[in-house]
Amino acid sequence: MRTVLMVDDQANVRRLVHDYLTQEGFQVTEAENGRQALLLARRERPSVILLDIMMPEMGGYEFMRAYRQEQLNRRESAAPIILLTARQEESDKVLGLELGADDYVTKPFGMRELVARIHALLRRVEEHSGTPAETLRAADVVLIRATRAVTVAGALISLTPSEFELLATLMRAPGRVYSRTQLLERLQGDDGESIERTIDAHIRNLRAKIEPTPATPIYIETVFGVGYRFRAS
Repeated sequence: MRTVLMVDDQANVRRLVHDYLTQEGFQVTEAENGRQALLLARRERPSVILLDIMMPEMGGYEFMRAYRQEQLNRRESAAPIILLTARQEESDKVLGLELGADDYVTKPFGMRELVARIHALLRRVEEHSGTPAETLRAADVVLIRATRAVTVAGALISLTPSEFELLATLMRAPGRVYSRTQLLERLQGDDGESIERTIDAHIRNLRAKIEPTPATPIYIETVFGVGYRFRAS
């Protein structure tokens, strides 16, 4: 059974999500702040994390920094994270994506939309593990789906599920230009809201991890007014 870690300081929100997801066949573990969530994530190894931003003791942004760093230190795959935020400002959503979130929904949210987002993320992770023969090589970047491993010049790089999927998409066709809309559809399908800056945030994260000098990228190129491409050999 797939486990969802629900992190929110509001007990009524946790209870609502817990009851609905349990009916949908998920096992749900709850935490009321980021500090509790870190302990539960170590023990339960959730399939996906639903994370509020504004919480006492340790908020969502702090949790993401600590959780992603822990998984990187352990060389383990981090669970995908969906932000649950009441904030309407686009900049807050983008900040969450830059810190390692894979997706977001804005409160108040519909439960059907939330479940659709969870399934979309889990499909991506399962697709990665379901194609063991696929190994992509471009320049000195190597991506192996079976183990979700990425190396750059032989060095192992830790990516979130969304960053991994974006890189795989770009590497399959070096030189091909993808619009932001095409990349968003690859990540989210037709489920829920999305903004084009979501892709820009993920691309910045990818460049920070794989580019020797992120400010002057040599792998992921920007095609101004259109989108992005992986540099052709």
